[in-house]
Amino acid sequence: MSTAAEILVPGKAGEGEALVLTAPISFWGGVDPKTGRIADVRHPQHGEIIAGRVLFLPGTIGSSSASAVLMELVHNGRPPAGLVLHEPDAILLLGLIVAREMGWETPMAVRLGRETFETYGGRVRIAEDGALAVSGE
Repeated sequence: MSTAAEILVPGKAGEGEALVLTAPISFWGGVDPKTGRIADVRHPQHGEIIAGRVLFLPGTIGSSSASAVLMELVHNGRPPAGLVLHEPDAILLLGLIVAREMGWETPMAVRLGRETFETYGGRVRIAEDGALAVSGE
């Protein structure tokens, strides 16, 4: 299975285990920027590590600090391997844009219909053109 996705923020092509979140998340207080672990005890995927994984986000819970947390994840070497969003979140994506402007290697962020999120599992690749594929294809 390979699906073309809209590139929201260019970055490094990436590959990692898929982490499909079942609920929106707040990066501010919801993700530990030092470890990449979901810290929000109320989130269904509490305790999961987003670092090095292709993170499927059904939505975010707004905070203007989300961009800073994502930028810290990049700076600390703990970013997701790629971000797949249902809807663009300008505040969150600003973290990738600023990190890239600072010369740090950033993951790519793409947009994909939410209805296809649950079809992804295992290792997922995001190619330079934004195409998503389950590894082994």
